[in-house]
Amino acid sequence: MDIKSTIDVRAIPGPQRHPLIFDRFANLATGEAFDLINSHDPKHLRQEFERDHPGRFVWDYLESGPETWRVRIGKRSTTDLPRVLCDAYALARADSTLDAGGAVWKLDLAGRHLDANLIRLLPEGRIESHLGPDLDVLLFVVAGAGELITHLETMLLQPGHIAWLPRRSERSLRAGPDGLTYLTVHPRRPALGIAPIATE
Repeated sequence: MDIKSTIDVRAIPGPQRHPLIFDRFANLATGEAFDLINSHDPKHLRQEFERDHPGRFVWDYLESGPETWRVRIGKRSTTDLPRVLCDAYALARADSTLDAGGAVWKLDLAGRHLDANLIRLLPEGRIESHLGPDLDVLLFVVAGAGELITHLETMLLQPGHIAWLPRRSERSLRAGPDGLTYLTVHPRRPALGIAPIATE
C-alpha cells in the first residue's frame, strides 16, 4: 500500500472524527492507504467499515495502546463490492409468528442511492389511502397475500408479484388473512437541508 497521509484524531471533536476518516478513505485511490492515530481502539469505526465497505478496505494495527493506537487503513477496490444483504424469505417466515407489523428489515448503508424496506402487515391490516412520495416505488410481494387498491381498481397481490407504484399516485394496501410481507425499493430521498432565510 502507498501511504498517502497520517490523521491524528486525538484533538478532533468526536462527532467530526468518523466523517473526516470516511472522507479521507473516499479520496484514496486503489492501493493507497493512510495511518490513523487515536487514543483508543477504534473498533466502532471498524464496524462501520465492515457494514458499509466489506471487502473493500484493509485494516492493519500498527500500534495497539495502551495510550496510542495506530491503524493503517487502505483501499482495495475503486467501488463497493456487490453482496447479499439479507434473505427476505427467511425473514418473512421468522416474522410470521410475531404479533407486530412494521419494518422487518431496511437498507441502512451509508452513501447508498436507494432506500429499501421489508414491511409486514398483520392479517387484515391496512395502509390507508394516501398519495405516494415524489418518486417511483417498486413493491415485491415476499409472503402472504393482499390487495393493492387505487381509486379506479383493486388488484390482487400474491408472492412473487412486482407492483409499480408511480410517483404521487393514490393507493392503499390491505393484507389478507395470513398477512402481507413485501419489499419496497425506491431512489433515496434527498437529505433535508437548512436553507438560508431570504432577506429583503
